[in-house]
Amino acid sequence: MLRKCLLAVLAAAFCQPLAAQEKINLAIGTGGTGGVYYPLGGGLANLLSKFVPGMQATAEVTGGSVDNLRLIASGKPYIGFTMADAGQAAYRGEDKFKGGKVPLKTLMVLYPNRMHVATVEGVGVNRFADLKGKRVSTGSPGSATEVMAFRVIEALGMDKDRDMRRERLGVAESVAALKDRKIEALFWVGGLPTGAVSDLANTPNTKIKMIDHAEAVAGMNKKYGQLYVEDTIPKTTYRGMDADNKIATVWNILVAHEKLSDQAAYNIVKTIFDRRSDLIAVHNEAENFKIEYQKSAATPIPFHPGAVRYFTERGGKLN
Repeated sequence: MLRKCLLAVLAAAFCQPLAAQEKINLAIGTGGTGGVYYPLGGGLANLLSKFVPGMQATAEVTGGSVDNLRLIASGKPYIGFTMADAGQAAYRGEDKFKGGKVPLKTLMVLYPNRMHVATVEGVGVNRFADLKGKRVSTGSPGSATEVMAFRVIEALGMDKDRDMRRERLGVAESVAALKDRKIEALFWVGGLPTGAVSDLANTPNTKIKMIDHAEAVAGMNKKYGQLYVEDTIPKTTYRGMDADNKIATVWNILVAHEKLSDQAAYNIVKTIFDRRSDLIAVHNEAENFKIEYQKSAATPIPFHPGAVRYFTERGGKLN
């Protein structure tokens, strides 16, 4: 009898890890198909499904950062790509999230997100002030492009509603509208290069023009905190650029609901770094997925304990 009891105890002990293995169907909030979030999200979903036992992940097309943060707020198993400024607004319950704070944690800092203010030769836009009175797309309603576009416009002394005729289009739709001259300029915040903007630059008989706006950074940081930096889109990025484009940049981050388990958070971050070369093959911006970029200064949202555990093991210092 004693022997049977011992065997039963041993069997339970050995079976327990398998029985306790976490099963999770995870959705990844990305963005529109013309941007960078979507392909990177698809690549990440494939890796998590393949290399994390018990995890099945899918990438969803969304309006972008704001939509992703709202999906996480629903409490369903989502992680999402977001710009740091939109994430801060959600975490604090401000701006588009005045209805309530979203209980977020940062999984990792991703890559710098560059503001594009793009137009084409021949429509009368050569500097930012020329946008006054023009038809301009400031990004889709569920995007952080719209959040940052409004802040750039405000910092440069213009009114988004009175000083321009504003459309709310995703980047692919904005490019199509600009090609058809239904708008004269577009705002887009994304990685380099963004496929839809490359498509615009490579259109026959079209010469792209990128509008400088780096002088907005000081005013944006004064009002919203030290989220933005002056940056450059090199003239070699898009065909037809005549000079480096002086711009505002904000970091992209990957976030989750604070209730995501520590082990799931750890597994997600570990898989991203273990399989980083696979993500670089999807988009070059994954080259910016680096341990040394995991700093509290780059994200206004505290790191998830599971992420902290991984970065600590790798010798990262988050402060």
